Amino acid sequence: MTNAGTTVAQADPPASAVRLPRRRGIELALIVVAVLLSVYGYCAVGLAKNGTLPPGAVGYGAGLGVLALLAHVAVRLRAPYADPLLLPIGVLLNGLGLVLIYRLDLETPHDHAAPTQLVWSTLGVTLFTVVVLMLRDHRALQDYTYVWVVAALALLLLPILFPAVNGARIWVRIAGFSIQPGEFAKVLLAVSFAAYLAANRNALAYTGRRIWFMQLPTGRALGPILAIWLVSVGVLVLERDLGTSLLFFGLFVVLLYVATGRTGWIAVGLLLAALGAVAVGWLEPHVHSRVQDWLHPFASIEAGQGPNQLAQSLFAFSAGGVLGTGLGLGHSILIGFAVKSDFILATAGEELGLAGLCAIFLLYGLLVHRGFRAGLALRDPFGRLLAVGLASIVALQVFVIAGGVTGLIPLTGMAMPFLAQGGSSVVTNWAIVALLIKVSHSARRQYDGEATP
Repeated sequence: MTNAGTTVAQADPPASAVRLPRRRGIELALIVVAVLLSVYGYCAVGLAKNGTLPPGAVGYGAGLGVLALLAHVAVRLRAPYADPLLLPIGVLLNGLGLVLIYRLDLETPHDHAAPTQLVWSTLGVTLFTVVVLMLRDHRALQDYTYVWVVAALALLLLPILFPAVNGARIWVRIAGFSIQPGEFAKVLLAVSFAAYLAANRNALAYTGRRIWFMQLPTGRALGPILAIWLVSVGVLVLERDLGTSLLFFGLFVVLLYVATGRTGWIAVGLLLAALGAVAVGWLEPHVHSRVQDWLHPFASIEAGQGPNQLAQSLFAFSAGGVLGTGLGLGHSILIGFAVKSDFILATAGEELGLAGLCAIFLLYGLLVHRGFRAGLALRDPFGRLLAVGLASIVALQVFVIAGGVTGLIPLTGMAMPFLAQGGSSVVTNWAIVALLIKVSHSARRQYDGEATP
């Protein structure tokens, strides 16, 4: 305004706080769709195999629905700003895994794994609910960095005290009850790696000596986490759990790259991974046999001994074609004892076809993408590294397992997240989704102008 020749600028009125939609209704609608698709698959298997609806269809649908609803209520109460896709994706993948295991159970009357897997899924959703309700802020995990390290190493060492199973010491079996401690250790190590790298990111990125195309940090900064990683990988090599050791190596390199922003770590990581794979492939008989099967998948057929598991898996993918044979109409049970665990993706490939496999990979891709997205949106370095680390665990597992059963890389014996038979795996994956839920809640809540501090 103008007063006696003097211009006085008026300040703009303060902008009103922006209230972001919480999108819990979208999440609930997607959960309903996920449960209905799972029940449809369950019914389709029964109709294909017996010509009638399976007797437990109502109970299966009700059980899965109640678990999903309880998880949704926990998110609505304690993480209302969370990404609405994470929980429905977990429900759909878990439900599809139960359908595939039930379908394979019909071919093995002496071995029914679906009821046990449902119990483990219940425990997994229970753990998910506890984490969402009890963990007020993901940054609280950073205060216990070395506690997670000690717990992870203890879990990795525990299977050494028990006999080997299929050539690997990765199981703890007591009175018919078995768990795979390495599954839980990978989450604890992801948390501890993220916490240490967040606290020392400047020293890792800007100190040290430059050699060729990259700058190596000082031993004081890199030494502790490098020692932890070497011990964990060394224990896994001793136990012949090469799949998990590869996962830990990839996780370490990815987090180091994200923390420092140095692309040289990717090149060094790929080089070391290649050298390690060649060395272990030649020196370790158990791994050497898998490499030979990978290089010559049809050698057993040519020798008149019949197809091995990898060859049967490739036959299953080929038989599925583009649209698949239909749920319950395939023959992937011919793969053998690992059809419900290592090779369950072959059943999906045969009976759902290339289209079904692409849909499954899309679900995994969305899960990983939303985890990365939540991490990039966060302002605190620990939360960013934690989200990237957890999402990378899922991405690396899917790549290693899918690559193994399709003949892209040698088999490693890991479990496909949510799909494969394995209680420890499904519980751990629900814990990963719970932590991603909390991180995504914090990432979006910081932009809500009406959110309470």
